[in-house]
Amino acid sequence: MFSRWSAAIAAAIFLSSSALQGAGAADKPTDPQIAHIAYTAGVIDINAAKQAQKKAKSKDVKAFAEDMLRDHEAVNKQALALVKKLNVTPEDNDTSKALSRQASEKLVELGKLNGAAFEKAYVANEVAYHKAVNSALEAQLIPSANNAELKSLLQTGLKIFQGHQQHAEHVAAGLK
Repeated sequence: MFSRWSAAIAAAIFLSSSALQGAGAADKPTDPQIAHIAYTAGVIDINAAKQAQKKAKSKDVKAFAEDMLRDHEAVNKQALALVKKLNVTPEDNDTSKALSRQASEKLVELGKLNGAAFEKAYVANEVAYHKAVNSALEAQLIPSANNAELKSLLQTGLKIFQGHQQHAEHVAAGLK
């Protein structure tokens, strides 16, 4: 489950930009598309955290979910303020649509689990998800962003999300 979800997220994140490796600048995701992908990724983790807050029993898993909810809501709030300031409308795209679809399926899958099985699956998903998102930010989204403020917000988000990945890995190691 861990590697399958990681691969699915990575594939979705790179879906609309797979041709970038030898393509011209016109094929890169635009700033409005990047903003929507980043915002969508945040919403996905917010929804997963809300589910974990309801289903988890472990103090560590609940605390982790609380951190995810707080941090992703804060970053998304900053993203919305930035696009409003820049008078940019985030643009839905194949990548954000694929992310949303796969996240919905994952929430249903996790919703069928309870207790330790849920907690292990949720935390494993968080490790995989953050690895994939961090990789996409580093390799694709940050380098493709043209607006300096958007690029800066993505770089700040990357630092936060790298911390999330480490936190998830620590929580995962503590689950029995």
